[in-house]
Amino acid sequence: MLTHTFAICAYKESPYLEACIRSLKRQSVKTGIILCTSTPGAFLEELAVRYQLPLYIRDGASDIQDDWNFAWAMAGTDLVTIAHQDDCYHRDYARTVLACWQRYPDTTVFMTDCRIIRENRLKKRDRIWLVKRLLRLPLGFHGLCHLTWVKRAALIFGNPVICPSCTYHKGHLGTPLFRSAYRFALDWDTLWRLAGQPGRFLCVERPLMYYRIHEAATTRACIQNQQRAREEASMYGKIWPGPLVRVLMHFYKKAYKAYEE
Repeated sequence: MLTHTFAICAYKESPYLEACIRSLKRQSVKTGIILCTSTPGAFLEELAVRYQLPLYIRDGASDIQDDWNFAWAMAGTDLVTIAHQDDCYHRDYARTVLACWQRYPDTTVFMTDCRIIRENRLKKRDRIWLVKRLLRLPLGFHGLCHLTWVKRAALIFGNPVICPSCTYHKGHLGTPLFRSAYRFALDWDTLWRLAGQPGRFLCVERPLMYYRIHEAATTRACIQNQQRAREEASMYGKIWPGPLVRVLMHFYKKAYKAYEE
């Protein structure tokens, strides 16, 4: 019987981490929860004790890819969700994950829709949400989404997959999971690579998680220092010829502005 773990990547003293933990504690089926960090301190130790969670500490400087791979390695179950400390999960997230693998055992990546939290309020669904949902359409054909061209069809115009909504099958994918040269686009790069391997990408279009946008978020920092633009242009270059990359980036930059609104 498959088992599942939420591996929370915790960084310093997030004011949203406890809400994340509580959402995982309220799951409607039993699931594992672990805390993983490269920035240990009393704050995380106290939360680990309060919620009776294992706390794993990685030596070395903080790095998104290294931190995610560490969390992946520390999870001792078949199915792993690398949870981001600022986000929350619907109580039926884990139940839906287990039902997915019961029906489609060859699934390598599971993902869902999300709702956006901005300034502690749910953000209205907008054009960016609609575009991402349209891009994910190929992955809604569950009987076909084991085919490489179907999986990659969802990724050729950008990455519509909400990274913390994903659960991965550790036995199918091995360790390390992330092997990218990018910092921001490492999830898109990873999904593109995994799409070329055997296994099914399965998307459930229910908002089973709540994705938080705030001033200290890594995504916002990458937008402001142009790192996102450079990395996503590089990803487009792997898929499309140069002139079309410039056209696609023109529209993608408009999405950045919408993110800032």
